[in-house]
Amino acid sequence: MTPDDLKKRTRDFAVRIMRLIDQLPKKTSARAVSSQLVRCATSMGANYHIACRSRSRPEFTAKIGIVLEECDECLFWLHLIIGAGLMPAKRIESLAT
Repeated sequence: MTPDDLKKRTRDFAVRIMRLIDQLPKKTSARAVSSQLVRCATSMGANYHIACRSRSRPEFTAKIGIVLEECDECLFWLHLIIGAGLMPAKRIESLAT
């Protein structure tokens, strides 16, 4: 996979998360989770774009570390949505793999 492929993939992931959030029930708990989820999903793609412009290997490594943290946070929020019964697991499976 090339850097451009991964840029597109992270951007597409963020768009899919935004669409998923629009489908969540209009509950206080869903709003709180969706706010966190959209932040980390969009941050993941943005930070990957920034990492690709790194000036050194250590800078790239540090920025990719942030990308991985955001990815892990996305998984947490997706699993919380399932655990709280806000959306069936089947609708989220493809985002959480």
